[in-house]
This record gives sequence, C-alpha cells and structure tokens, in this order.
Amino acid sequence: MQRRAFLGTGASAAIVLGWGLPAAAQATRFEVERSDAEWRAMLSRLEYKVMRREGTEPARSSPLDKLYADGIYHCRGCDLPLYRSEHKYDSGTGWPSFWQAIPGAIGTKPDRKLLRVRTEVHCRRCGSHLGHIFDDGPQPTGKRHCLNGVSLVFREA
Repeated sequence: MQRRAFLGTGASAAIVLGWGLPAAAQATRFEVERSDAEWRAMLSRLEYKVMRREGTEPARSSPLDKLYADGIYHCRGCDLPLYRSEHKYDSGTGWPSFWQAIPGAIGTKPDRKLLRVRTEVHCRRCGSHLGHIFDDGPQPTGKRHCLNGVSLVFREA
C-alpha cells in the first residue's frame, strides 16, 4: 500500500512539473497555434510524432543529414528560418547538426525523459520539436544542435 502511494505521488509530481509531457501537451503559448487535428492534417505520421510528440526519427534516415548546399533550413510547421547552411557540419551522428541557430529563431527547455537532463530545442514561433542541443560541438560555440530532418525544410540560396 505504501509503495502505491509513493508511486502515485511521484507520478503526480512529474505531471505537475511537466516531466515527460510532449511540448504540445504543455501550457506554453506560441505565435502560430493549430489544433491537434490541423497538425495531423498537415504532417505525415512521422512528422507529427517528432514535431508534436517530441519523437526522434531514425538515425541516417533524413536526406538533409548529408546535404551541404548553400541555403537556409526552415521550420516545417511554420516556415520560420532556423539554421543557415554555413553553420552545418557532419557530426557523424546520423542527424543534421549545426553549431548555432539563427538568432531568435529557437527556444529551449529541459528534457527530463531520460536518465539525464538534456536541452530540448524547438521552433520559437510554433513550438515544433526540432531535436536537442549538446555540449560536444565544434568551435566557436562548442554546441551540437542535433536535429530531426523531418522537422526541417531546406530552401536553397
């Protein structure tokens, strides 16, 4: 009986703190907002899972991972320019990686879904999940913005 009470209290605390809830389920407001039905209608199943439920596409599945043409990567959810091609590099992880975003384009929050806290990155305008930021990238920032290609649309310069 005590174990059930403890587990129930812990689960309730996690919900109140927003741990493990996808971005779409949290109470953050964004400039571009759509109903769940609207998001489902405009996105593929995988895009929806990644962008609205904070999923992850399989490594090496995105053609954007090995794309190095000049241009800008935009948010698939609202078309906001997010990353410039000159800030992209081959991290060897199997996901498109950048060492910095366009200033003011992204938002971040703690991601506590795994055993360690990570930094989740999302579009600041529509809240779509993009991926995570790690501290093992190249200079000058030392950051690796490890992104899901399905969250991005590339526009060649």
